[in-house]
Formats: sequence, structure tokens, C-alpha cells
Amino acid sequence: MTDLAAIPLSQRKPDLSPARLRRRHRAELRFRLYGIAAIMLAVGVLALLLGSIVGTGFSAFTQTEIALDVNLDAAAIDPDGKRDPAVLADANYRTLVRTGLTQLFPDVSGRRAKRDLTRLLSNGAGRTLRDRVLDDPSIIGTTQRIWFKSAADIDSLNKGQIPRDVAETNRRVKDNQIDWFDTLAQDGRVRRAFNTTLLTAGDSREPEQAGIWGAVVGSFLTLIVTLVLSFPVGVMAAVYLEAFAAKNRWTDLIEVNINNLAAVPSIVFGLLGLAVFLNFFGMPRSAPIAGGTVLALMTLPTIIIAGRAALKAVPPSIREGALAMGASPLQAISHHVLPLAMPGILTGTIIGMARALGETAPLLMIGMVAFIVDIPRGFTDPATVLPVQVFLWADAPERAFVEKTSAAILVLLAFLILMNLAAVILRKRFERRW
Repeated sequence: MTDLAAIPLSQRKPDLSPARLRRRHRAELRFRLYGIAAIMLAVGVLALLLGSIVGTGFSAFTQTEIALDVNLDAAAIDPDGKRDPAVLADANYRTLVRTGLTQLFPDVSGRRAKRDLTRLLSNGAGRTLRDRVLDDPSIIGTTQRIWFKSAADIDSLNKGQIPRDVAETNRRVKDNQIDWFDTLAQDGRVRRAFNTTLLTAGDSREPEQAGIWGAVVGSFLTLIVTLVLSFPVGVMAAVYLEAFAAKNRWTDLIEVNINNLAAVPSIVFGLLGLAVFLNFFGMPRSAPIAGGTVLALMTLPTIIIAGRAALKAVPPSIREGALAMGASPLQAISHHVLPLAMPGILTGTIIGMARALGETAPLLMIGMVAFIVDIPRGFTDPATVLPVQVFLWADAPERAFVEKTSAAILVLLAFLILMNLAAVILRKRFERRW
């Protein structure tokens, strides 16, 4: 009997018996099924997550409004009759709105009942009326039907988020408020309109007046600073390390540190920014210039690694041919190699910027968690970003902020999808296969 171990591997014949082939085919089928099951599980979890976010946040894009017939008394708004914008802006519009509401319910008496009645409307109803008058002063002295935003709890009631069939002590809306709201709905004074405030306003303590535009502008300004600082430095570092730096232990140490920095938790960069940029250099706290600088440090290793990989992908014959034609090493890199590697570099840059867009921890460390109402107008103005805005709203006690949190997540996901889509398009459009 021949010992199988004594036979050289080159002379061994594979076992092609039917039983062994069936086992191999079953094993391959099981492996394929495991892969399909893993993909389906991942897709199912992702669909569940997105479905939950969309189902919760979709209603935030609509807002309940209540129509009132408001008497724009000229004596109360513009007693001098000069239509001075400063005088018009200082008029007591809240009283006019309250009067228009109480006229619909003349039987309501008592201080507490009237206070409950006025809570059907948003606290910003007076500002809505003021803006309407400032836009068109000719309506002064007339009676206008104007749509006002309802209070956040009334909006949640109209959307079915606050149940009606529970005890009054277990919900935020009282029974008399439900009766008044139903009366307004029967009279055709209630509607659900597109919530433009969500996309055009800054943050607010009142859910119905809060918007994400301030956070969107803050994110845009922060990413501009991040891109301006990280892209040129990252590209130059990648070019130097890949094409000019000598291969010794120092460059090996630099490469190891760059790879390690790409895996460092983002909060460490926030601590660095707090200690260096804020405390040492005195940068403005909670400003895009400080946040962008911190995110640039975090994005820099990603750009360097992607840049070096893109430069390596260019065939050496391109550089060698340029050198053979008399070009200097710098000309060969800058005029021939770098343009061919730029699509890969841009893809890595966009992916790094997308990661920076979704970061929260480093920005919390440098104070970009502040409550910012005004829209930032420059790189040194106080600002916040979309992930931090999501964090703030998720921690708010009001029920209406739950749907706004999901809506802000949807907007953030849309930005991330667009940035990753841009990276894919750039790679497909300009990538060359050698």
C-alpha cells in the first residue's frame, strides 16, 4: 500500500469521486447562501432604520395652520399715519392676533380659559402678522384672513401624535383646547401646509419656529474651511512622500503615524482643537473657522492615504517617459502623473469631507453645541452644524422636536448621499484603467 504522504504534491491526483464533488458543491452552495443571507440581513436592517427615520420625520415637513380674521386697526398699528417702518415694527401685534381669536369664541371667559385659548397659536403669531404688515402696509385699516402657525402641541394633535382617547391628565392638550380646535376645523380654518420655516429659519426654543437653515449654513462654512486647509496640504504631502521622499526609517515612521492618525477617535482631535486652537491661538469659540480647522486635521490623513494610492496607480512609464523627454522630476509629477491621479485624489477627498460632515464629537469639544438662533454670515460668527443640531433636538423635552430631529437626519443623509454620489461619478467619469 502506497503512503500518500510520500507521494509528491505534483504527482498526486485530485479526488474526483462523485461523493467528494457533491460535498464540494454543497459547501459552495452553503457559502453562497450565507453571503446572500448576510446581504439581505444588512439590507433589511438598513431599510428598517431608514423607514423609521422617514416615518418619524416626514410629518415635520408640514405644519398645522389656523386662519383668523384680524382687524388691522390703524390706530393701534400706525397712529401717526406716516407708515414709518420703525413705528410699524413696534406695534402690539400679539394683541391684535389674540383679539381675532377670542372673537371666534365669545363664550370663553376667565383668565385661565383665555390663556388656554391663545395657546392654540404659536408664540410667533405676532411676528407673522408684523412681517405681513411690513411687507404690505396698504392692508392697515382693513380686516384680513391670515394663516398663523399653530402651537407645537396642537400640531402634534392634528397629526395624530397626541392621542385623544386618553385622560386629560396624561396628555399635553386639554379637553377644551381639543373642542376649540375641532370647531376651527369644522369652520374650515385649519389646514396643513408645507413647513417652509424648517428649511429657512434658525434654531428656536419653540418647535414650530425652529429650522435647520442656520445649521446648514454653518456646515457649509465649516466644510469650506476644512477643504481649503486639508486638500492642498494633503495633496502636497502625498506627492512628496510618494515621489520625492527618501525611503528610510524617518519616512517609514511618518507613514506609520499617518496611518495611525486615520484611526484615531475623532474626539481626540476635538481635545487638540480645544487645547491648541482655542486656548493657545485664541480662535473664536463655536465658529466655523475653529470647527473647520479641527475637521481639517481629522480629514488630512484620509486625503494623504487616498492621494498616495492614486499616485501609485499611475503606471511608472508615464513618469519615466516624461523624464526621458527632458522634463524635471517636478515637471513629470505636476504635469503628467498628478493630473492622471487627480480623480482618485478627489474621490478620497470627497469621502473624507463626507466623514467630516457627519462628525459631532470634535465639534462638541470646541463649543459648537451652543444654542444659535441667528444665521451665520461669516467664518467667525457663532454657528452650529447639522449633526450637532440633531444632537440638540434629540435632547429637547418637547414632543414636537422628535419629528424635527428625524427631519434633520433626513437632510443630513441627503447631503451625505450626494457627496458619495459625486465621488462615484468622478471615479466613473475620469478613472483610467491601465
